[in-house]
Amino acid sequence: MPARIACANGAAARYYRPMHIGSSSKVVHRIRFVALGAALIAAGCAQVRYTPPAPEGRPSAPEVSAGPHYTPVAGQDAATIAQLRAAPAKEPEVSSGTSIGADERLLNARGFARVGNGYFPKAGLDARAWATHQAEHVGADKAVIYAPADGAADAPVQVAFYVRYRLPFGATFRTLTADEKRALGSGGVELGEIVGGTPASEANLQSGDFIVKFNGQPIADRPAFEVMLREHLGQRVTLTVARGGDTLDRLVRLGVVAKPQGEQK
Repeated sequence: MPARIACANGAAARYYRPMHIGSSSKVVHRIRFVALGAALIAAGCAQVRYTPPAPEGRPSAPEVSAGPHYTPVAGQDAATIAQLRAAPAKEPEVSSGTSIGADERLLNARGFARVGNGYFPKAGLDARAWATHQAEHVGADKAVIYAPADGAADAPVQVAFYVRYRLPFGATFRTLTADEKRALGSGGVELGEIVGGTPASEANLQSGDFIVKFNGQPIADRPAFEVMLREHLGQRVTLTVARGGDTLDRLVRLGVVAKPQGEQK
């Protein structure tokens, strides 16, 4: 008769090796052999037993590094900073801030734009040293450190990095008088003071120039010119200039108006 062995999953395994009755020693040997075979088969049953997969759950959240790190503001890459900054990078000014929103509004009014945010594990001299090094690395003019509100020395700190951008255009201008419009045969604006180091200055525009066209489009008056400038901030535009009886085109790379980070578009 074949030996029958029950598996853990309810299936049955058969051991077909016939067992003949012989001497007692042989019987004992054969019984041990059968027992060993039964154990092996039972083990085999346990190995192939089907176990349904565990239900899938939410993936675990990725681990966040606890070390210091810097995140640039969208649109404030190294190339943009290099093109629009008011002056070459120098040793950054590192200071302590009180309110990120209030400080940013004050700095925006002075032509500074936030270009990145930094985080350091805890307050102290190490945080200031890291902020200085990171500001130098990204070319920031200012780094403002915000310590934890409760003053805990082992709490993380936030750092806001700023670059001073040049003025969007860099010149004063006024609407043409009726006589000037008749003389030129068109509308436009007359430039007044030109601020050094600005797009207007770099394009070699001069006080007394008449700007009559913007990217080939006639300029009606000062309000119309202001709208054109706002709609093309950060872009390269062509201004048609009337100067001393001559008409010439000037290529101008307009700057940007600094906005609080939450208003960046």
